[in-house]
Parts: sequence; C-alpha cells; structure tokens
Amino acid sequence: MTWNPVTGCSKISRGCKNCYAERLAYRLQAMGNKRYVNGFSVTLHEDLINLPRKWRSPRTIFVNSMSDLFHELVPDSFIKRIFKTMNDCPQHTFQILTKRSERLSTIAASLTWAPNIWMGVTIEDQDACYRTKHLQQVRSKVRFISCEPLLESLPNLSLDGIHWVIVGGESGPGARPMKKEWVEEIRLQCCKKQVPFFFKQWGGTQKHKNGRVLNGEVVEEMPDLQPELNLL
Repeated sequence: MTWNPVTGCSKISRGCKNCYAERLAYRLQAMGNKRYVNGFSVTLHEDLINLPRKWRSPRTIFVNSMSDLFHELVPDSFIKRIFKTMNDCPQHTFQILTKRSERLSTIAASLTWAPNIWMGVTIEDQDACYRTKHLQQVRSKVRFISCEPLLESLPNLSLDGIHWVIVGGESGPGARPMKKEWVEEIRLQCCKKQVPFFFKQWGGTQKHKNGRVLNGEVVEEMPDLQPELNLL
C-alpha cells in the first residue's frame, strides 16, 4: 500500500532527474484528480493523516511515494502528526524513504520510533553516500538503503547499523543504464556484512522485459526482525 499525506517534491540530486512521481503527478493533474490540482508542488493533505487508522488488517505501507516526508516545505508539526498515526497503528509496517537526510537527522530525536517504522535513505551515486551517516543516527528498528536508481559503482558503502539494502535500475522514459558489476559489487558488500540484499529490477525504458533476475535467481532477502536486533 501507499499512503500520501504529502504530494509533490523538488529535485535535489542526480537520482531525481527522471522522477516517476513527477511524471505521474502531472498526468493525474491533467486527468482532473483533486489531489494534484497543484501538479508537483508540495501539497499537504490534512484529510489523509489518519487514513491508516481505518485499515484494520496488517499492511506494509510505503509513506509518501509521491513526495519526500522530510522536504523543507513540510512543517515539523505535520511530520509529527504523521508519526503519531504510525505509532498508533502497530498492526502496520511503515516504510519511509528520503533523500533529505540532513532534515531527517535534525528532527529524528524529537520523533517516536515505534518498531513498525522503518527508515531509509536513497543512495544513487557516490555523492549521496553521506546520507548513510545521517541514517545511522536514527533510532528506527530497521534502517535501510535504497540504491535506486543505481547510477554508478558504490565500492565503499557504509553498512554499519544498516539492516537492509535495496538495489534497482532506473525505469521509464530516458532511463539511465545500470551495470551488472555495480549490482554484484553491492551484493558482495552486503554478504560480507551480513546485511539482507533485495534486488528490485534491472529497469530500462521497458522494465518488464528486463525483469529482476540476478545471476539466475530472484533475490529478495528481508531484514531480520528478531527482538535482539541492535539499535545504535
């Protein structure tokens, strides 16, 4: 499931160049969808803050697939209300992903990190590797790295305190290619640190044709959620 109490964003790094959320937002705007009257401008949806409370059965929920929760235009107070909902819904697992790790690091200590809230950062190239340092300071039960779109070799990922790594190629119009050796390089680092590795897709302009098989197998390891999982 996706939950979008915020929609809209702005580009801050190379990974944003062919943003799927931006393309979709303008398409929905053209279709007259009321959530996207502002196109891809950051928009807060007050009426959606409590939506997960209505979902009784457990769900895995990606938070703000159409935005970045830690965007500078999202007030601290709004972020805290979203976290209140997540903390009050222990039946669900919430996955949050950001490129704005500096903002995350400044507000993280004032947020309550229930075990069902997973926090991740995007690392698409070596210039973005600094985001890991900010993530490692967050006291979420699961801290994960998403290397998607993977745009270059990442030979020195810092995986201390990281519980999961996702790798995927860019998809859609203008998709930039991803080399197999980049994927294998990250997987080897994960193996050495015993960090679960999830290969999402090869991507491309027609991602369905390229699939998600890596060296003859579908690799979809998940974090170990045993109670002894260490927190920093």
